[in-house]
Amino acid sequence: MIVTIVVNTDFPAIVLNGKTFIAYSIAVGVFFYALIHNLLFERIGIVEAIFGNFLNIQWQQVVMWAIGALLIYLAIKKDMEPTLLLPMGFGAILVNLPLSGAIGEEGVIDILFNAGIANELFPLLLFIGIGAMIDFGPLLSNPKLMLFGAAAQFGIFFTLGMARFFGFDLQDAASIAIIGAADGPTSIFVANYYGTKFLGAITVAAYSYMALVPVIQPPVIKLLTTKKERLIRMPYKPKNVSKRTKILFPIIITVVTGLFAPMSVSLIGFLMFGNLIRECGVLDNLSETAQKVLANLVTIFLGITISTKMQANQFLQVDTLMIIGLGLIAFIVDTAGGVLFAKFLNLFTKNKINPMIGAAGISAFPMSARVVHKMGLKEDNQNFLLMHSIGVNVSGQIASVIAGGLILNLIAR
Repeated sequence: MIVTIVVNTDFPAIVLNGKTFIAYSIAVGVFFYALIHNLLFERIGIVEAIFGNFLNIQWQQVVMWAIGALLIYLAIKKDMEPTLLLPMGFGAILVNLPLSGAIGEEGVIDILFNAGIANELFPLLLFIGIGAMIDFGPLLSNPKLMLFGAAAQFGIFFTLGMARFFGFDLQDAASIAIIGAADGPTSIFVANYYGTKFLGAITVAAYSYMALVPVIQPPVIKLLTTKKERLIRMPYKPKNVSKRTKILFPIIITVVTGLFAPMSVSLIGFLMFGNLIRECGVLDNLSETAQKVLANLVTIFLGITISTKMQANQFLQVDTLMIIGLGLIAFIVDTAGGVLFAKFLNLFTKNKINPMIGAAGISAFPMSARVVHKMGLKEDNQNFLLMHSIGVNVSGQIASVIAGGLILNLIAR
């Protein structure tokens, strides 16, 4: 059989015999099969490249997305420590995306962690901003208020024992206990110093409970005080505190604390350095920058960087729930310690102290002072406790840092 194929009138006719035609047909078929096969697999490869990571999602990561969303919600809707909880919540989502490029040796969050938290830089810079915000005037006009700040740190040492009882090793227990300082930067500093794997849970607990002070403290205060005690009025008699005293105070506190607890020098030193900037009178612009720009910027970096310790495999553990529970116990015992200490002093003093101000001895500045003030006004709309509670609150800020330094001194890495 002869097959004649005319391709174009300008070209001569191509004549194929039967065998050649079959071979030609098979070749063309193989060509088109290979073409379609390659295109199909190439398309599958493209689809897999685009959507393949969906197959890597684990339920634990989805739970962490939900926790991140909750932190963002609390920051925006409830205005709970937004400068920290919002970046921490967003960071929790970032680090829990499957195969996230934000973590790992070249991940920007881990790079920030090594540059700012692993070496304790971010918490210390934040202390400068906090120090610049604090006015120690109410404390200096009534120095005995320092005693309440010390008494309100009892929860730290009580929680240390509780954490050991529940099986945490000594370093982890110390890191958990410092949640009771009600001071986020101190909690981060101490936890990172001991290299605890619970840094993320400790940070979330510390800052969450600081924001929940208006919820946690009032029931504890009411439980431990009588109506009559809550009605005690404390007239505020401000004393003139000289500029020289305000300048010398941060220097003296740093030296004395450093001699007794050398490991606290960086903590108390940076806090007092920030206060010295505030009080010296020649660095007003720098003081304002430290209070606003520096403090807010460092807090944002701190929040999103801490999230590297909120990866699902590290965070979703029974230990995390225990840490959150122990943190709550620390806050409650701190509050109780300050209130009970005030009641104890009332046994020996002629001028009675409203025991509620003892609760302001925790370091949650200035939230705790405001809580006490509002409770006083609720009981008696002419009972103004703000300046007394502010004095106790700033003493708690100093005492919490000193307590953190003592922990570092007493417990080796």
